Amino acid sequence: MAKDSYTTTAKQFSGFVTVRGAREHNLKNLDLTIPRDALVVFTGVSGSGKSSLAFGTLYAEAQRRYLESVSPYARRLFHQMAVPEVDSIEGLPPAVALQQQRGTATTRSSVGSVTTLSNLVRMLYSRAGDYPPGQPIIYAEAFSPNTAEGACPACHGLGRIYEVTEKSMVPDDSLTIRERAIAAWPTAWGGQNQRDILVTLGYDVDRPWRELPQKERDWILFTDEQPVVPVYPGYTPEQTRRALQRKEEPSYMGTFSSARRHVFHTFANTNSAQMKKRVMQFMLSTDCPNCQGKRLRPESLSVTFAGYDITELSRLPLKRIASILVPYAEGTATGRTEQAAAHPEQALVAQRIAQDLVARLHVLLDLGLGYLSLERSTPTLSPGELQRLRLATQLYSHLFGVVYVLDEPSAGLHPSDTLALLKALEGLKKAGNSLFVVEHNLDVIRHADWLVDVGPNAGEKGGEVLYSGTPEGLQQVAASHTAHYLFGSAALPVRAPRHPSGWLRLSGVTRNNLQDLEAEFPLGVFTTVTGISGSGKSSLVSQALVELVSEQLGQAMPTEEEEGEPLERAEPEKSGGQITEGMASIKRLVRVDQKPIGRTPRSNMATYTGLFDHVRKLFAATDMARARKYDAGRFSFNVAKGRCENCQGEGFVMVELLFLPSVYAPCPVCHGARYNAETLEVTYRGKNIAEVLAMTVDTAWEFFGEEPPVHRALTVLREVGLGYLRLGQPATELSGGEAQRIKLATELQRAQRGNTLYVLDEPTTGLHPADVEKLMVQLDNLVEAGNTVIVVEHTMRVVAGSDWVIDVGPGAGEEGGKIVAAGTPEQVANAAESKTAPFLKRLLPETATRD
Repeated sequence: MAKDSYTTTAKQFSGFVTVRGAREHNLKNLDLTIPRDALVVFTGVSGSGKSSLAFGTLYAEAQRRYLESVSPYARRLFHQMAVPEVDSIEGLPPAVALQQQRGTATTRSSVGSVTTLSNLVRMLYSRAGDYPPGQPIIYAEAFSPNTAEGACPACHGLGRIYEVTEKSMVPDDSLTIRERAIAAWPTAWGGQNQRDILVTLGYDVDRPWRELPQKERDWILFTDEQPVVPVYPGYTPEQTRRALQRKEEPSYMGTFSSARRHVFHTFANTNSAQMKKRVMQFMLSTDCPNCQGKRLRPESLSVTFAGYDITELSRLPLKRIASILVPYAEGTATGRTEQAAAHPEQALVAQRIAQDLVARLHVLLDLGLGYLSLERSTPTLSPGELQRLRLATQLYSHLFGVVYVLDEPSAGLHPSDTLALLKALEGLKKAGNSLFVVEHNLDVIRHADWLVDVGPNAGEKGGEVLYSGTPEGLQQVAASHTAHYLFGSAALPVRAPRHPSGWLRLSGVTRNNLQDLEAEFPLGVFTTVTGISGSGKSSLVSQALVELVSEQLGQAMPTEEEEGEPLERAEPEKSGGQITEGMASIKRLVRVDQKPIGRTPRSNMATYTGLFDHVRKLFAATDMARARKYDAGRFSFNVAKGRCENCQGEGFVMVELLFLPSVYAPCPVCHGARYNAETLEVTYRGKNIAEVLAMTVDTAWEFFGEEPPVHRALTVLREVGLGYLRLGQPATELSGGEAQRIKLATELQRAQRGNTLYVLDEPTTGLHPADVEKLMVQLDNLVEAGNTVIVVEHTMRVVAGSDWVIDVGPGAGEEGGKIVAAGTPEQVANAAESKTAPFLKRLLPETATRD
């Protein structure tokens, strides 16, 4: 029975939200009463049911009630959550959810567009900008590269133009046309067809490309003409000439298409991602010569404010923009032009807009985001940065009487930035709002007015409220994992110090805010890289280090399939710098990031880790499967012979509703099982394949105890804290932290070879301190096996438990990018310049020293 202290403290709160019979996911029919107009923090180990309660129940119900009040037409425009499994919720105000999401795939979405600051800046330029003499005033839309009025006509607002050259399309000019010198043409019949057409047209296809006259080469590669000529496949040039003279009947009439035309036509019209990728390798991208990469038409760029055109201003850090605008907001700006003197109303407009901008910018600066620029595209932001941008927008919206449901707002935040976050949350609460926050950060938990601790463990062993009340009362709850860490009873694990086996030294590193930086990473130990948000940690580790090591190993840079239009993606920035020492002892690089393990529900943990291959073989080896001649492929929901044909193995079907949003319902044939009836008749130890996919990792670990390959894979997944996930849980339902730990588990399953460099960026995201301990054990095991682990991290328990710490800073953006301190945790804890030092010192015993 959960301890509940709301009766004793009811006086201090204005009202309560009462939940009865919550059964969403793993919640065990729980009842709960929590205060309104307060900071309520939901805690518990990963997978305990916190998010199911805060988002799946409270937020989903608030959203459902709101949507019932709007018209059916308007309802179609919302992304609706499923109706929660709950008996009743009383006293629930309307809710706004701020969840952790990766940025939109298109680079046209930016910090400026997410915060709506860009709209105000465009208004400022339109109404109060300095125009060249004689130029008419232009409207705000003309300052956006995403509108026809504003986009540069040469590059259509992309800032880059894409061209093909002779060198890009003919990489080896010693080859003849017959030997496929023109690599840009299709490799199969399409390319042969073009070569046969050239024979008909009288070109020498057997002479090395470089020996052909330039005029002929240019026509073949670049002409827009498309002559239609008779084609005689298989004929020699001589036979073709004779056939043409005799007017022999050709096999067919062929249309010529130059190599450039083929590349651009394919890129613009193909639906095949593979074809698009193939032709892109022949396209060179350069800054648009018309707008110099600024994406706007000349008339828009000719307008300035404070000496900057709108693109130049949008590329400055937000902190700089605020300092430029303050004099205008206060009416003290000097050096205005004659035009402004002649139009005093402009000064008033400038002051009004600048005041609004400065107020909005200060909210962002308070949240530690002053190092971002308006032009920074959202795909390059971390989920934590994106969530804080949305939070800033809400802080400025001055809503009242709303419940804000936040998902780990401290993710990606240095402890010194968490203080600013708490101040922002306090501001929302004072404005008369309620805050329901799912959080693992102990500083945020300590700040709560009310704690709801869910557990005791993950998945089926969780889903109960262990405690609901003011924070101090949690100390009495023995079953709570959170209590051990919150009240200091969980000591840091003691481990013998490890010494570096060598050093990986980098010099001249230039990337983002890193300028000509020297850095050294110890080999054979566990290193954490710390520093405030935006200081340059990820630029140094996840970008520069990874790129330079990949290059030295001849390993392709680990890339993920991106969504969005390829031409709209920002050109990847290359890191300056080189490795001067240490590569001899690195044989392999493994980067474990938070990008999704798949973008469709067909991709899941079982398929990604390779675990499912073993499971399907076990089913194929059963007596019934052998009698029916079913192979392992029969047990895949992606293969026609085994899947349910009604839903194509999806498990659900889309139901179109007139005037209402389409809904997804379980497939009426397989009822969500994804397989056809014959496949489901085959059982392994009493369970069919769909029932196995529905098991959690913990349940499956017991079920497959006698099968070493499956059991080993499941053991590793449990050890990285993923025991609560279902084997068949779709990739689309996994958080970034879960995806990263699945990748780590997949790597840990492989035989350890040593001499591998592992790079992880904030692997503790979404982890309860108890699960962080499990993860640390795994990372330590990698080091013990002769590998090097480098982690970008904000969680001080991880930093305190590492062998070496590199602190980047001292500030963010332009004020960061330097190595402030490097050494053992104890040495860095005493570094005067370091913003990490005071937080690290709190964790380390006073007398601690390390050899």
